[in-house]
Amino acid sequence: MSLMKTLARVAAGVMLAKGVGAVMSNRQQQSRNDSGRTARQGSSGGLLGDLLGNNTTGSGGSLTDRLGQVLGGRSGAAGTGRPYGGAGSTGAQGGLGGILDSLTNRGGSSGGGLSDILGQLGGGGTGRGTGGSAGGSAGGSAGGGLGDLLGGLLGGGAAGGAAGGSLARKDSQDRNDATFGELFNDAVAKADEPEIAPTPEQNAVAGLMLKAMIQAAKSDGKIDEAEKQRLLGHLGDDLDDDERQFIREQMAAPVDAAALAQDVPKGLEAQVYLMSLMAIDFDSKEEAQYLHSLATALGIDRQVVNDLHREVGVTLLYS
Repeated sequence: MSLMKTLARVAAGVMLAKGVGAVMSNRQQQSRNDSGRTARQGSSGGLLGDLLGNNTTGSGGSLTDRLGQVLGGRSGAAGTGRPYGGAGSTGAQGGLGGILDSLTNRGGSSGGGLSDILGQLGGGGTGRGTGGSAGGSAGGSAGGGLGDLLGGLLGGGAAGGAAGGSLARKDSQDRNDATFGELFNDAVAKADEPEIAPTPEQNAVAGLMLKAMIQAAKSDGKIDEAEKQRLLGHLGDDLDDDERQFIREQMAAPVDAAALAQDVPKGLEAQVYLMSLMAIDFDSKEEAQYLHSLATALGIDRQVVNDLHREVGVTLLYS
C-alpha cells in the first residue's frame, strides 16, 4: 500500500489505542467538575470534541467508523466539502486533513503552500540541517532530495536512501492535483487507498508523519509488545515486508524529539507537531515534556502550540 494509506491506518489505530480513550476520560471528568474551569483542565471542543461530544453512540455507527468519518472530514458541518478540489484547490475541507492543509497554506515557505515545501523534498533542500530553525533557511544536504529524507526515516545511509525512495514511489504517480490533506482525508475516511494516487513527495511527507506519530506514542514509555502487535494488526495483511519493517524500526527507535525535528522540512513544523499531538494520551509528565521538547526543537512559538491544542480539542500545553 502507499505510505499515505499506511499513515491513515496508523493515525486511526494509534488514536483508538491511546488518544481517544484519554480524551474521552478528560471529557467525562470535565463534565463532573465545575463547568467554569479553563481549557487547561480538559478538552475544549475542536476535532476530537466533534468526535466525542455527542457522537460515541447511536446511529452514527461504531467509534471506529465515527473516527474515520470525523478524521476524514465526512460528517456533520465539517463534511460539506468535496474530497478533492482539483487544480488550484485551497485544500481539504474539514477533518484532520483540513487542519493540515490550513496550516500548510498559512505557513508555506514562499506563499505556495505544500507545493513549495515539497519542492525541498524533490530538490535536495530537506530538513533544517545542524543549525536551522523554523525561522531560518532550510538546511539539509546539497544533493539530498526525496531519497535522503526517506533514507533518514528508515535509518540513514545509502541503502536506507534507496529503500526510502522505493517506499515513497510505491502506489504513487508522478504528479496530481490533490493536496496532502485531501489525500489523507480520503484515505482515512475510506480506510483504503485514496481515489487519487499520491506523488512520491506526498508519500515522503506521510512517512515523516508516521515517524512523528510513532515517536509521540512512545513518549510515555508505555508501548509494550501487545500494543505494537495491535497496531501492526490494525494495518491489515496488505503491507509488504518493507512497509512492515519500516513500522517496526520506528517502534524500536529511541524517542528523540531533536532528531525528529532535524528531518522536518521548513514549513511542516506545525503539521508534524499536530500529528504528534494526535498520537498521545497527553496525561503524563513525560508526554508533556516530549511535546515541549518537540515544539522547542521545531521552533514553534508557545502561543501557536496552544492554538494547535485548541484546534484539536485537547489540554493546553502552556498556561
